[in-house]
Amino acid sequence: MTTITAATPTQVRAAAIATFIVFGINGLVFASWAARIPAVTETLQITPGQMGALLLCVAVGSLIALPTAGYVTGRIGTANTVRAAGLLAAVAGVGIALSLAAESIPATAISLFVFGIGIGLWDVAQNIEGADVEHKLGRTIMPQLHAAFSGGAFVGALIGAGLSTIGIGLPAHLLVIAAVVAVTTIVIPKYFLARVPVVPQSSAEAAAPKVRSAWTDRRTLLLGILVLGATLTEGAGNDWIAKAAVDGLDVSESNGALTFAVFVLAMTVMRFFGGRAIDAYGRVPVLRASMAAAALGLSIFVLAGNIWLAMVGVALWGIGAALAFPMGMSAAADDPKHAAARVSVVSTLGYVAFLAGPPLLGFLGDVTGIRVALLVIGVPIVIALLLAGAAKPLRNRDPQNEEF
Repeated sequence: MTTITAATPTQVRAAAIATFIVFGINGLVFASWAARIPAVTETLQITPGQMGALLLCVAVGSLIALPTAGYVTGRIGTANTVRAAGLLAAVAGVGIALSLAAESIPATAISLFVFGIGIGLWDVAQNIEGADVEHKLGRTIMPQLHAAFSGGAFVGALIGAGLSTIGIGLPAHLLVIAAVVAVTTIVIPKYFLARVPVVPQSSAEAAAPKVRSAWTDRRTLLLGILVLGATLTEGAGNDWIAKAAVDGLDVSESNGALTFAVFVLAMTVMRFFGGRAIDAYGRVPVLRASMAAAALGLSIFVLAGNIWLAMVGVALWGIGAALAFPMGMSAAADDPKHAAARVSVVSTLGYVAFLAGPPLLGFLGDVTGIRVALLVIGVPIVIALLLAGAAKPLRNRDPQNEEF
């Protein structure tokens, strides 16, 4: 594991701020892409199903990276993992920009695959660092860290809407974002607690078998399936709300981006205040209430006859989608000794839905229309409701004697 055993309060606070910023930049990067998916389909002249195939490239890249992320952070530390992943994502962003400028679908697909690898490694590393900070602070902060992601995504969505309105192309937009990512991911992680591995080389090399054995832990697998079901509602919203509003309600691309911004803003606000609700009522009740809100908001959005009612729906949808992923990460990291391995496993399973689900919805959208296709995610929402009990915090267990 990559933890520092004796951190001062000042170091912990600095690490919390640095992790918050890194989460925010991650969200900015993601939304800079997601908010302008309609522009990609127009530039490349492709259908929702073909767009789904491109999104699948991101999913495949991340799903290749995620299972090894725990091992990588064990070898080089969370800070260096974020640096490497951020630079990889920045290079991929440049590739996407140039590919779109050339209107090349194959080059765009390759760039998105590399982008997915960078985002996958980045996500696990920042969650491991966040869990370490959370344990040292002694209170729930993971939702606030994910609020930073949503806040960054909200800013990214607004930037996307604004640039779309004034006619700035997506390639130029992505080139600027890539530069921002390269700079911030090099500088900010120097304040992380887990800057470098502090375990012997032989222990770091043992990380890979620990990750494999984490796949046999019943609670970890249930958490992964829960997060898989719950995060599909977030991933589907991130990737398809803007397009569904444009196609289903016949609104402009900028209004579609604003609808997506409402979704992200609702998630941001809920995540910022959600830690208090979790500490007061517990993970399980909050998770169940969240899934019920997501189901209701999704239904309103799909059935809405105008953009204003649709925005009410996406706001409720965003509130419901806000806390599932951070609660899953906190639950996976309840035992700091095995946090890296378990977070890697839960992230992998969760991202199957978060990244692979939206492309599959795109294929279905070719048949039914993307807004109607979104109703399919009601099924995994029910699964998350049924498995919510797996997120109950560990109690009275001795981490020194615990086996996977």
